[in-house]
Amino acid sequence: MPPKGKAAPKPKASEAKATQPSSSKKQPAANTPPATIAELSQLRLDESRPFDAVRRKQGLSALSRDEQTTWYAARFARQPAHARNRVPIKTQRELWRQVNEASIGLRALRDHTTKWGLAASPVVTSGGDVGGLSIEAFGEWSERRLRLTALEVASRAFRERRERARRGETEGKDRVVVTETDVDDEKERRREMAEVRQKLYGVVTGRFALDPEWDDVVPIPHEEPDGALAVIAYPAEYAEAISYLRAVMASKEYSDRCLRLTETIIEMNPAHYTVWLYRAAIIQALKLSIPYEMEWLNKVALDNLKNYQIWHHRHLLVDSYYPTIAEDAEATKEFGAAEQAFLTRILAEDAKNYHVWSYRSYLVDKLGMWDDPGELAAVEDLIDADVRNNSAWSHRFFLVFSHPARSTPGVAATEPDPAAPSEIVDREVSYAKDKIVLAPQNQSPWNYLRGVLVKGGRKLAEAEEFSSQFVVGLGEGGGREEVTSTHALDLLAEIYAEKGDKERADLCLRRLGEKWDRIRVGYWEWRRKCLN
Repeated sequence: MPPKGKAAPKPKASEAKATQPSSSKKQPAANTPPATIAELSQLRLDESRPFDAVRRKQGLSALSRDEQTTWYAARFARQPAHARNRVPIKTQRELWRQVNEASIGLRALRDHTTKWGLAASPVVTSGGDVGGLSIEAFGEWSERRLRLTALEVASRAFRERRERARRGETEGKDRVVVTETDVDDEKERRREMAEVRQKLYGVVTGRFALDPEWDDVVPIPHEEPDGALAVIAYPAEYAEAISYLRAVMASKEYSDRCLRLTETIIEMNPAHYTVWLYRAAIIQALKLSIPYEMEWLNKVALDNLKNYQIWHHRHLLVDSYYPTIAEDAEATKEFGAAEQAFLTRILAEDAKNYHVWSYRSYLVDKLGMWDDPGELAAVEDLIDADVRNNSAWSHRFFLVFSHPARSTPGVAATEPDPAAPSEIVDREVSYAKDKIVLAPQNQSPWNYLRGVLVKGGRKLAEAEEFSSQFVVGLGEGGGREEVTSTHALDLLAEIYAEKGDKERADLCLRRLGEKWDRIRVGYWEWRRKCLN
C-alpha cells in the first residue's frame, strides 16, 4: 500500500499526457477490427498496458525518459507486496508519487503468452491453434467445451453409480441399480462426447471406448520396436479392437462380449489366425451351439472364398460337435447332408478351391460318408460341368479307393491294393476312358486311369489299345504321323517300357521332345536316359 499522506495534487496537463506513450500518438490507431480471438486478446492487453505495447513492438528506446519512468513506476505498482517491500522506503514513496501523478491503473491484464491449444476447425488460420479462430468461431468452440464438460460430469456420475451397484451399496432401503435405460443413455452420451471431441480437438474415439461394457478392460496397444524397418500403419479402428483383444486374451476371459469382439475383428481381417483360435476356445468354454456357429461361418466363408483360417475353424467345430451326435445315425446323416449342401453352394462359386476339397475329404472320413450316393453323384456333377477339374478327380479317387471296406490300412495311394474290388476297378477304368474321349488332351482323366490300374494291381498294357487310337503313324514320315493326345503318347511310352520294348518307348519319348511337346524337351530327354 502507498504511504498515507495528503491527497496527491492533480497532475499537470503535460504530466497527464505521459500516461499515453508519445510514440503511440505519432501513429493513428488502426481501424481494422481484430479478426481472431488471439488478436482481440492482444488488443485488450495493449489497451491496458500501453507502454508495454510500445516496448514490445519498438523497444524501450521508443519511450521518452518520462515515459520510461512512468512505465517503471507502473511495473512497481503491479508487483506483489512482498516484491515491492524489497525496494527502499524512500524509493517506494517516489515511485508511488509518480503512479499517483500519472493516474496509472493498478489493475491490468496479465502480461503473458497465451497457450490456446489445438482446435479441429476448418476456420483455424494459425496452424490449428485455438487463437487462430475467429471471434464467432471461438464462441462456438467455447460452447462446445462447456457442453463437453457437462457430458463428462454426467458420464463420471454414471460410472460412479455403476461401481456402487457392483459393490452392492444402498440408497436408503433400496439397493443401487443401473438399468438398461441408464446404459443406453450413457452410450448416447458417449457418442455425443465423441462427436464434440472430434469437433473441438480432432480426436477420434473408438467404438469400444464408447461402450460402457468395456470400461473394466485396460487395452494393451501394440508397440513397434525402436528402429523397426517397416512400421505397419494399422487403421485406428482395427488397432483399438486388437488392443482390447490382447487384454482379454491375457486375462483368459471367455465371454459373450469376447465372442462379439472376435466377430468384429474377423470382419476387418478374416485372415487373423489367432482370433480364430481364440473364438474356437470361447465356443468350447461356453459350450455354445455348434450348428449356430456353422450358420454364421457359412456367411463368412461365402464372403472369403480363399481363406484357409475359416476351414481350419470348421475342422475344429466338427471335431467338437461330432462326438455329441456319433451315436445318433439320423443326426449324423442330417448334419452330413447340410454340409454337403453348403459345399455344393460354395464350389459353385469356386469349383477348384483347394481348402474346400481338403475339408470335404476330411468330412467324408470323419462322418463315414463313404457309401453316401449323394457324395459320388456330387463329384460326377462337377466333373460333368468341367472335365478338367483335377480337384474333383482327386476326390473321386479318394472316395473310391480309400473306403475302409475296400482298402488296406497303410497302403499308399500310388501302390497296388489287393483289397480293391475288381468290379470297382473295371467301373473306374471305363469311367475314365469315357471322359478322356471328351477331351483327349486333358491330363486329369489320364492320370486317373493310370492310378486306377496301379491301384487294382493291373498292367498298364490293359490301356494300350485304348491309348493307341490317339496316336497314328508314329515315326512315319510324309506327314502321316498324328498325335491327338500327348498324354496317350506318354502312357504308351510307359506301357512299352513295362513290356521291355525300350526301342518303341524311346521313340515315343523322342517324338514328344522333337515335335509334340517341345516345351518340355529336357524332361523327355531325361526320361529317355532313364530307359537305360
